[in-house]
This record gives sequence, structure tokens and C-alpha cells, in this order.
Amino acid sequence: MSVDVVTFGCRLNAYESEAIRHAAAGQAGTVVFNTCAVTGEAVRQARQAIRRTRREQPDARIVVTGCAAQASPATFARMPEVDRILGNSEKLDSAAWSSPNRIAVGEIMTAREIAAPQVDSIEGHTRAFVQVQNGCDHRCTFCIIPYGRGNSRSLAPADVIAQARRLAGNGYREIVLTGVDITSYDADGVRLGALVKRLLREVPDILRLRLSSIDSVEADDDLLDAFANEPRLMPHLHLSLQAGDDIILKRMKRRHSRADAIAFTQKVRALRPDVVFGADIIAGFPTETEAMFARSLDLVEECGLTHLHVFPFSARPGTPAARMPQVAAEVAKDRARRLRERGDAALRRHLDREIGATRQILAERGGMGRTAQFIPVKLAAPCSPGAMIDVTIGGHDGRRLLAA
Repeated sequence: MSVDVVTFGCRLNAYESEAIRHAAAGQAGTVVFNTCAVTGEAVRQARQAIRRTRREQPDARIVVTGCAAQASPATFARMPEVDRILGNSEKLDSAAWSSPNRIAVGEIMTAREIAAPQVDSIEGHTRAFVQVQNGCDHRCTFCIIPYGRGNSRSLAPADVIAQARRLAGNGYREIVLTGVDITSYDADGVRLGALVKRLLREVPDILRLRLSSIDSVEADDDLLDAFANEPRLMPHLHLSLQAGDDIILKRMKRRHSRADAIAFTQKVRALRPDVVFGADIIAGFPTETEAMFARSLDLVEECGLTHLHVFPFSARPGTPAARMPQVAAEVAKDRARRLRERGDAALRRHLDREIGATRQILAERGGMGRTAQFIPVKLAAPCSPGAMIDVTIGGHDGRRLLAA
């Protein structure tokens, strides 16, 4: 039996899961749960999966790691199904995997460097992820992630380029730069925009370069210039907006205003008219009134958002927002539903505009593909994953485009 890694959460976790397979080499019969802590639901799902695995594989060695394990190791230590718990630094250290200690979770806030594991592939994915940054220096009142990832630290440009070159050389046509707060990237004065330009210049085998979630107030001038002038940088940005009301944004301790968000989308759209925007938005943040929520609803149209990632507020123990006056859970869930409906309507309008267009598609598994704008496309005929093909859009089903 080999090491099986079950990944929850973000692209950074997906990348690190590949590194875990290397670090844990030789741990036969082990199932590793690389957890997420962004919501209480994410933790619940991980615990449920651990229990199910123990029932189905009674002889497996179960190891729990990731952000939830780092932030709250006691949660998993109380589970009899769990054999070992490793922190976010330890999970990438082969020596930690040989330690006899049941719990090996270090003080993540003391981390000053970023691991640079070399991976050859990203299991189950047609596009490859490359980590450029880890941790976060900001302390949004709802967020537990800094306590799972530590403070912001950046990978040297040469290491990023080496990893991208390795993956591109292994056949990956599209690479996604990922991290916890990638727009805070700063390696000896090299910001994210300069890194993007250098990466595209030095790794010509990358046909598509994509960014994971960004914080718009940190976007530097070089990054905006790259969007305007680098056709291989994909016209799709996922924004960490979180809310559309200025009072709620202040209570979240966000660093942008509603006007900042709208101005940024207008500026990027002027530079790159074909850009599409996605966004994270929280519904039912503590103290949010119906009028405040309405401003988040209105932000979908005012920013021209196409892809929404909606969270009903989830109080994370130890965060300031958990101590604020809470919105009733059923109200938060209903607001999340309404936000998703608004997002679905915006997506349908975008899909309508795509009918009849010819788009270059990166083929994926299961007869699917993605446009440059990250819109899913159901292909008319099977195609090898990783192939780049041109298709004419014949229609859509409300969620994805349909090739003619």
C-alpha cells in the first residue's frame, strides 16, 4: 500500500499534497488528510471523512495535517481514529514523518522561510499549481488562516521559475500561481508583477499563466501592466472582496472600501476588456443588517462579477468576529442563497454572450475544458487532457458552455 493523500481546501493545499507524497515516501498503508480551516464546515467535513476512512480501512495509519490540524491540533487529538497529527511545516519535512511523536505541531508564527518542494505533477489536475508565497500578515477579524499558515513569506524568484520550468517540461500547458496572499509577494524587492513578467519571459513553454485569489489593494503597477500586455496571462481574476458595505468591511478589518473594489475592476477592465472577475463574499457577517447585505448584492453588478464563491458566515473560535453580535444562522444561510442566485444570474448573462464565439480551450478530463476566462466547456467529442483546441460555442446549460 502507498501513501494516499486526501486534500481539502485551496490550491496551495493541492500543491502541498504532492510534496507530502514525497516527504512521506515509505509510509506504506498511510492515509493523510490535508485539512482546511477556513470554515467550521470544512473542519466538519474533514472529521467526517476521517471517521469514514477508519470504518472502511481499519488497518490504515491515519495522519492529519494542514491548516485545521495546525490551528487546533487538540480537535484531532481527541479523535480515536487519528494516529498522528503534523503541523503545516512538519508535513513537508521527511524527518517529521519518521518521528515517533503522535503530535508534531510547531509554532507556525516563528516560520521565516518557505519550503520549496519540487513536484513533477499535480495528481488529478490538468493545470499545475506553483506556490510562490505562504502565510498572511493581515488579521481580518473573521479569519483563522494566519494561525494555520503563519506570517507572510515569499519564495525566491529563481525557485518559482525552476518549479514552473519543471512542470512545463512535464507537459503542463497552464500554470496557476498560488499562495495564501499572493499579492503580498515580495522577495528582496521583487513584487508579484515583476515575478509574472520574468516567469513568462524565462519559461516560454507556459502557454497560460493564471493567478489564484488576489487582494486588489496590493496589486502593483507591474501586475496591471502585465494584464494589459501579456496575452499569456489569463483574463480572469478572483478577488478577495468579502463584503460590499463599508461598515462591514471595517469590522472585518479589510483594507479596501466598496469604492476601491469598483474602481479596481473598472481599471483592469479598461486595460483588458475581456477580463472576467470572480469574488469571495461572506453573507451574514456579525452586525450585518439587511441594508448592509443589499450593498453586497449590488456589488455583483457594480463590479461586473461573473463567478461568486459565497460563504455564510462561520464563526471561528479565537477570532474577533466570533465575539461580535452574531446574525442568526438561518438569516446568514438565506442571504448566502440570495447571493448565489445573483451570481448565477450574472454567470448566465456571461454565458449568453459567449454563444457563437470561437474560444481556445484547455481540455480536461471527463470531456470538459476551460476557456481563458476559466469558463467550463462541455466538449462535443473526447479530447486528450492537456490539449489546446479551438471550439465554437453552441449554447450553455446555465453553468457551463456547450461546444457546438
